[in-house]
Amino acid sequence: MTVVIIGKAERLSGEVDAPPSKAYTQRMLIAAALSDGVSKISRPLIADDTEAALRAVKALGAKVTAAEDCWTVEGASPPKVAETMIDCGESGATLRFMIPVAALASEPTIFLLGESLEKRPIEPLLQSLRELGVETFSRHIGVKASIYVRGGGIRGGRTSIRGDISSQFISGLMFACPMAQMDTEIIVTTPLESRGYVQMTKAVLAEHGIRILISENFSRIYVPAHQVYVPCDHKVPGDFSSAAFLLAAAAITRSNVRVENLNYESVQDDKAILGILSQMGAKCRVQLDYAEVAGDGRPLKAVDVDARDIPDLVPVLAALACYAEGVSRIYGAQRLRYKESDRLLSLYLELKKMGADIAINEDGLTIKGPCEMHGATIDPHNDHRIAMACAVAALGAAGETRIQNAECVRKSYPRFFNDLRSLGVDVVGGEFDR
Repeated sequence: MTVVIIGKAERLSGEVDAPPSKAYTQRMLIAAALSDGVSKISRPLIADDTEAALRAVKALGAKVTAAEDCWTVEGASPPKVAETMIDCGESGATLRFMIPVAALASEPTIFLLGESLEKRPIEPLLQSLRELGVETFSRHIGVKASIYVRGGGIRGGRTSIRGDISSQFISGLMFACPMAQMDTEIIVTTPLESRGYVQMTKAVLAEHGIRILISENFSRIYVPAHQVYVPCDHKVPGDFSSAAFLLAAAAITRSNVRVENLNYESVQDDKAILGILSQMGAKCRVQLDYAEVAGDGRPLKAVDVDARDIPDLVPVLAALACYAEGVSRIYGAQRLRYKESDRLLSLYLELKKMGADIAINEDGLTIKGPCEMHGATIDPHNDHRIAMACAVAALGAAGETRIQNAECVRKSYPRFFNDLRSLGVDVVGGEFDR
């Protein structure tokens, strides 16, 4: 167990690069692995979740060479037979993307699930695949949960799936169904949440020559069959969901911080953090390749946020709300109960320890600020975004905050504590090897 100690910060300053996007890295890697030829991915994110995706594509036949901040990927189209079970660790995206891809292999594939991943929803995707002719089911191997995928290809046809559980189910089908035996029609039976991630998948697939048709309201997705992935070289953009913690740190401490390597034109709904910060009264400056928050001494203002399309911002918004004047309401976040932890409950428990005037309901949080925040011992519940949110909240809190099991940030942002330290935060520990 790694414990990181964070003290109150009076003033931050400096520039830091946003980490590469986890979502883009995983999508680019899988599309490259399905391509007939060689693709290059420059500046990929090296973290626990992307390493899980690497294990999966390699197991299904892709050859990946890492050198000088670049992955060279020789695809396997169609995927080969996995010789061993595939360990997905705690990566929900890897599991949900690769189960449909594994159906394209000629023989069965077995995926092993990490402890928290076992608790996250997967059955809607399995049921959808069954409707498309794929035999797949959950089972246990000893004490480990696993998913069995028979292989032999995807028939295609028509399938229905909910849109309010995980958009990753739909992205997974979008990866595999272009190689189905017949056209696929995906009917989304409830309003799709996190639409931006489906649009991101479509954009990456388009660069590999794959055509996907999506209705205007995202209720119907049409995937033509017998398509062929072509190689494509990528550069991974910076991640707005990770950068949000750095921008929030500047807002809470009323400091000047610039986050580089942010492409505002990339398909990332989490760039909404900039508009929300401005709404809260922070002074934001946005250019094509960076974002900057300049503190001017004014307190933050409360905000109401519908989180249906930006669930990953909820932890950092909760931290910000603790320092805002008035009542902030975060709603539309029901799906956060099925992440690495029950994020709504985790935020409620840990921020309350720090003095937050916080209430929880079925789909969100209400926070009355500004709160009298103080240091505490934080259990992040093995959830990277809870650890980072509490670290940011600690910057305005009296005394020291101890974050237990802080190594969980390696899931998406291994350099998080290093980057805080470079901006002037008093951080003890948290220097991870990646």
